Amino acid sequence: MADGTAALLLGKRRNDRTSATGPGRRAAGTGPLAVVAAVFTVAQLLLVRPVLGLGWDEVVYVSQVTSHHPAAFFSAPRSRGVSLLVAPVASWSSSTVLLRCYLAVLSGLALYVALRAWRGLFPTRILVTGGAFFASLWITLFYGPQAMPNYWVAIGALVTVGCFLRRSENPTARAALWGVAGGAALMAVMRPTDAVWVSVPLVVLALARRHGRLLLVLAGGLAAGAADWVVEAHTAHGGLGQRLAEASRIQGGLGWQIAVDDQLRSLGGRALCRPCTGSMPHPVIMLWWFALPLLALLALHVAVRAGRVTRTLLPLACATTAALPYLFMIGYAAPRFLQPSYALLAFPVAAALWHLARRPGGGWRPVLAPLVALCVAGHLAVQLTVLVYTADRNIDSRRDWTRAAGELHRLGVRPPCLITGHQAIPVGYYTGCSSGATSGNNANTTVATILRTADRVPVATLVAPGGAPPPYARSWPEHRVGELRVRVAPPPGERAGG
Repeated sequence: MADGTAALLLGKRRNDRTSATGPGRRAAGTGPLAVVAAVFTVAQLLLVRPVLGLGWDEVVYVSQVTSHHPAAFFSAPRSRGVSLLVAPVASWSSSTVLLRCYLAVLSGLALYVALRAWRGLFPTRILVTGGAFFASLWITLFYGPQAMPNYWVAIGALVTVGCFLRRSENPTARAALWGVAGGAALMAVMRPTDAVWVSVPLVVLALARRHGRLLLVLAGGLAAGAADWVVEAHTAHGGLGQRLAEASRIQGGLGWQIAVDDQLRSLGGRALCRPCTGSMPHPVIMLWWFALPLLALLALHVAVRAGRVTRTLLPLACATTAALPYLFMIGYAAPRFLQPSYALLAFPVAAALWHLARRPGGGWRPVLAPLVALCVAGHLAVQLTVLVYTADRNIDSRRDWTRAAGELHRLGVRPPCLITGHQAIPVGYYTGCSSGATSGNNANTTVATILRTADRVPVATLVAPGGAPPPYARSWPEHRVGELRVRVAPPPGERAGG
């Protein structure tokens, strides 16, 4: 009788454990993550707004797959991942609003998948807080609906590192292997060099712990994602070494160059800080940036005491290696460059915030908890303020390109046509023309080719304010288009007679 009672009690306990980790518990754990992703999606559509026109880099990526515009010059550092990402919409529609909505929804779904990759590694409250921290940065909100690679490298990094940890702790987790491969491939297809920097600590850990299968899967994912870039290096750039050298030249020459101050200047809403001159933004805007390393150290201290060092140290290490080239190896800055680092820092930072706000045994700390809440609210207010300012400014500047295109059409520069000179790539896209340059990072033609083209189709050269027209266009009639001076090639007969 006693044995039967004991068996019943044991069976009840097993059922309780099963129900605690069963479908209901899993659904409860994923629900808050889905809410974070949904709010992130809606915030993009409300705050960045789908009417935001395509930026310079977006023009390059989107023009590779659209049938409505000639393809812009594709320089050595770029990868085809973004073009593949936007192809389902851009290949048949020229609607920027539709493209923005598509990318906002896709980025929200991707964030949800990335957060799920970390379930079981940190409590749900930390995943929600970390996801909300990353998603509420003005940089993340601004670039989520844009055709740019850095957000997607960040998502790939989160998936790769999370699944790597899951597999290293549980050798039977086969799905985690697919996550490692998929995340690594996503990083590499977007920015192969960034993928390598993120993966360095993973390779070191795999070698140290003799995780041979994990190492092979990681290498396979990176190779699959970078394959197109490597093949293109040999078919269009004279080899992999030549492409890397050309990419370094375009980026100003990779080497020891401190760009920390440049990154700080860009925090105020500058999409590209090159050259990075001018004053620093208000100290309030930069406070969160200085708080990150302090919170990361606190998170590591807490992890050591809790006996879960690897789960915190590995994302911190990957965040550090991802940031190194953009802080110490290039001479300019863009805030989006550090998105993978911000994503990987999110969960350790969230763990540190929860440690400050709650006692280890439970209950809120009476002084620190309100202070943490106040700091988080202030941080969110600053991020949203910078976001609105940045979005408004970029909407206005891209409308200038639309107006310039209308003026060029009025001057007779209509497709098929060619635009050269200052801002030729974005203005050419908005006008529906090809773009060309004879020098600089986007050089893709010659003077002789431009003149031959002018014999067949309209050609215009854009001159920056205070600049001088190129020699081949000095005799062409000049017109004012906003702040730009435009030299339009006259018909062949008139040029010959002049």
